[in-house]
Amino acid sequence: MTYTTNEMMTVAAARRLKNGSVCFVGIGLPSKAANLARLTSSPDVVLIYESGPIGAKPSVLPLSIGDGELAETADTVVPTGEIFRYWLQGGRIDVGFLGAAQVDRFGNINTTVVGDYHAPKVRLPGAGGAPEIAGSAKSVLIILKQSARSFVDKLDFITSVGHGEGGDSRKRLGLPGAGPVGIITDLCIMEPEAGTHEFVVTALHPGVTREQVVAATGWAIRFADTVENTAEPTEVELTALRDLEARTAAAHGQAPGEA
Repeated sequence: MTYTTNEMMTVAAARRLKNGSVCFVGIGLPSKAANLARLTSSPDVVLIYESGPIGAKPSVLPLSIGDGELAETADTVVPTGEIFRYWLQGGRIDVGFLGAAQVDRFGNINTTVVGDYHAPKVRLPGAGGAPEIAGSAKSVLIILKQSARSFVDKLDFITSVGHGEGGDSRKRLGLPGAGPVGIITDLCIMEPEAGTHEFVVTALHPGVTREQVVAATGWAIRFADTVENTAEPTEVELTALRDLEARTAAAHGQAPGEA
C-alpha cells in the first residue's frame, strides 16, 4: 500500500507506545498516534486526558479535551485536579505524548508565541497541561512535522521543559522522570544522546535522505553512529489509521484529509 509522510509519522509514533503503559495524551497528532497504538500494537494501553477520562477508547478523534466522546468511552472519569495531583505528580504516568509548534535540540517545547512575547508574530494555543506533563511524566514522546521553522536553534518561548540546557540540566531543575525520549517527525526519529541529551537522528523514514533532514532542521543536526531505517507502515496499521480518520471526518463534518 502507498502511504503519505504524515501517515508514516503517525504510525512510527504509535509504535513507540508500549502495550499496558499509562499514557497522558495531548490533543491533535499525539491523540491520533496514541489511539492508533490502541487499535493496533498496544490494545491494553491506558489513555488519560487532562479533562479527567481514564482509559478512554474513543471511536473518533476528539476535537478537544472536553469532547464528550472521551468521557463516554472511558473506564472512569475523575476531576482534573486528581488527574494532575494523583496521577501525574504522583508518578503514575508512564508516557506523556505531546505535540509542539517549536522544539529545540534538547526537546524543550514552545506552544505559546512565535516572536517576541510582548509583540508576537503569532500567538499559539498556549500551554494547557503540557508543562506539567513534560515535567512529571516518567518519559515524554513528542510528535510534529519537521521544518526549519519548527526545529529551531533557540525557542522564542519555553512553554514546556525537556532537557533544559542539556547535560544534567533537567536533574538540576529538580524534575523527575527521563524527560523526552523520542521526537517523531514526518522525516525521521530522534533520540537524546547519552550524556549531552541533545537530540540526534537515530532512524530515517523510507526514502528520506540525511540532506532532507539537515535542510529541515534549524540547528546543526547530528546523526547517531548507527542510523536505522524505519519499517514501512503495514496494511493493518494503514487500514486502522485511515478508518479512524474517516470515522472522525464523518463525525465532525470534515473532509477526509482533515481528521
